[in-house]
Amino acid sequence: MDAAVYLGVDIGKSGHYAVAVDDTGKTIYQTGVSNDEPALRKLVDWAKQRGAVVVVDQSTGAAALLLKLCWAGDVRIGYVHGLAMARARDFYAGASKTDPKDAFVLADVARAHPQRVVWLEPNREALAQLELLCGYDVDLRADANRITNRLRALLVTHWPALERALGDRLDSRGVLAVVEQYPSGPAIKEASVEQLTAAFKAQRVRRAQAFAEQLHQAALTQTVTISGSATATRLIRELAVQLGAVLQRRDELDQEIAVSFFDLPEAAILSSLPGIGPRLGARIAVEIGSISRFRTPGHLAAFAGLGPTVWKSGTSINASRPSRFGNHRLKNALFLVAFASLRHPPSRTYYDRKRAEGKRHNQALLCLARRRVDVLHAMLTQHALYRTPAPLPTAA
Repeated sequence: MDAAVYLGVDIGKSGHYAVAVDDTGKTIYQTGVSNDEPALRKLVDWAKQRGAVVVVDQSTGAAALLLKLCWAGDVRIGYVHGLAMARARDFYAGASKTDPKDAFVLADVARAHPQRVVWLEPNREALAQLELLCGYDVDLRADANRITNRLRALLVTHWPALERALGDRLDSRGVLAVVEQYPSGPAIKEASVEQLTAAFKAQRVRRAQAFAEQLHQAALTQTVTISGSATATRLIRELAVQLGAVLQRRDELDQEIAVSFFDLPEAAILSSLPGIGPRLGARIAVEIGSISRFRTPGHLAAFAGLGPTVWKSGTSINASRPSRFGNHRLKNALFLVAFASLRHPPSRTYYDRKRAEGKRHNQALLCLARRRVDVLHAMLTQHALYRTPAPLPTAA
C-alpha cells in the first residue's frame, strides 16, 4: 500500500513503542506511548495528520484499544504475524531484540514489502463476541485435559486396574459423579454391585450393570495399599468435582457458541457445507474474518497452512511436503471438517482417489481439506449456499 509515512508500533502490555519512517526508510519519529486512550489517541491523531499507516505485531489482546482508535479515526492499520516478524528482524543490523528495533522493522516491512502485511478491518460485534467465546472454549478444553491427566495419574499410581476399567468413560459427567461418591478401589470394593449399578443408572450411564461389575472386579484384584492412598482418595474426589464442572460449562458454552454463530450472516453459508457444525463453523468464521482479505482460494489456503511446500535441491531432493506454517487453528478446523465430510459421497470419492494414489490417511484428508478451501472461498465470495455437484454422465 502506497503511503508517505509508515508507523510501526511494537505492542506491549502496559505500553507500546512507535517508530515512523518516510518512503525512503528514514526514521522521522519515535516515542514510547502508554496503553491508555489519551496517549494512544495522540498517536493516532499524529498518524492521521501525516497520512500514515500503522503496522502492529499483534492483532488482538493488548493491541485492541489502538486498533479501535485507528478504525474510528480512519487510519489504515496492518498486522505482521510473529513468524514473518522474526524472519524480517534478521535482515536488520544488530543481534539484540529491542522495542525500538521491532517498531522500526514493522514500519520498514510495511514500506518495502506491503504484500507481507495483513490489512485489518473493523471487527463486527457478533464476530468479536464469537471470538471471545471460542477462546474461552479453548481454555476450558485445556483445563479439562489437564485435570483428566492428573486424575488418571493418581488412579494409575494407586489403583491401576481401576483406571484401566474406567477407560475412555472417565471424562463422562455421569461417570465422574459416581467417581465422586466412590473415589478409590476400597470404596468401590465396599460398595455392592447393586449400589454401583443404581448410582450409574441415576446418572443415566449406558450399560450400567455391566460397567458396575467391571469396576467392582477391577477393585477386587488389588489387595495392596500404596502409600498416600488416603490423600489420593481425597484429591481424586476433588478433581472429579472440578472436571465435572468444567465439562458442564463446556456443554453450556457449546449452546452459547451455536446461538452466536447463527447470528452471523455467513452462518447459513458455512453450515450448508457438509461437515461443518456450529463449533467448527464458529472457529472458521472467527479465523477467516472477512473473506475479502483473501483474493483467491490459494491465498486462503496459504493462510491456513494447507498449501504444499516444495523441497527441491539439485537432483537429490524433489518433493512436496505439508506446510508447517499458517494459522494452525484454522488448519485444524478445516482438517476436522474434511474428516467429518467423509460420509458425503463427493468428498468420499475424492478421498478414495487420493488413497488409491498411495497417500496415507492424513495426507488424503489434507488434500481434501485443500480442495474444500476452493469451494468455501467461492461460497463466501459469491454468498451462495453449497450445492451437491451433479454426477458425471456414465459412459455408454
